[in-house]
Amino acid sequence: MHANYQAAEDLLQDRIVLVTGAGDGIGRAMALAYARHGATVVLLGKTVAKLEQVYDGIENAGGPTPAIYPMHLEGATPHDYDELAEAMQTNFGRLDGILHNAASLPYLSRIKDYDTEDWLKAMQVNLNAPFQITRACLPLLDKSSDARVIFTTDTVGHVGKAFWGAYGVSKFGIEGLTQILAAELENGPIGVNCIDPGPTRTALRKKAFPGEQNADLKTPDTLAPLYLWAMGPDSRGITGQRLAWDD
Repeated sequence: MHANYQAAEDLLQDRIVLVTGAGDGIGRAMALAYARHGATVVLLGKTVAKLEQVYDGIENAGGPTPAIYPMHLEGATPHDYDELAEAMQTNFGRLDGILHNAASLPYLSRIKDYDTEDWLKAMQVNLNAPFQITRACLPLLDKSSDARVIFTTDTVGHVGKAFWGAYGVSKFGIEGLTQILAAELENGPIGVNCIDPGPTRTALRKKAFPGEQNADLKTPDTLAPLYLWAMGPDSRGITGQRLAWDD
């Protein structure tokens, strides 16, 4: 499937898709890809300047006019997530997809050396925020005839590895959340899956491996076929799955 998947130009026509972490890396690349295939993309992130660059990129490419929703997930409250859902309801009336891409990786460390505050912040961004956004937006997703929720996982959320701390634990949680939510929604219009993009040339990867020569790593836009398939109608009926680029 992956690189051989050919997405129709109108694959996501008239769909409303929320992308978190949309200002950089995979989130940015997928926001642009979704817009190229017809989606109206809501760009959520903490850095407005980066979101504005993605906004301009979508408009310059002739995509549907996107929306920007600044939000700092690390400090967001339950009320903030409810406000997000209310804004989506007011402006769009429904939601056809969410790509949870925002992530926090403070550092690699032994559990016994991990700072508690850093642990809680990472869990907030990587696990609590995806839960809160999804919970708040479920009524909007229910209004779609064919909706998708895509969580982002990682190899270290599937097989535990030393030193990955809160990031690794949060990804284990994401995989459990994917399976539980998919089971609860299996008879409805919402498909729920998680994607492990594998090693990719992103700022988060560089932070984890500062000495890595990453020129040979795939770029975020390379992943578009998988993410388009998972967000679009061709993945209808596939739910509760762990989708990995390298499989």
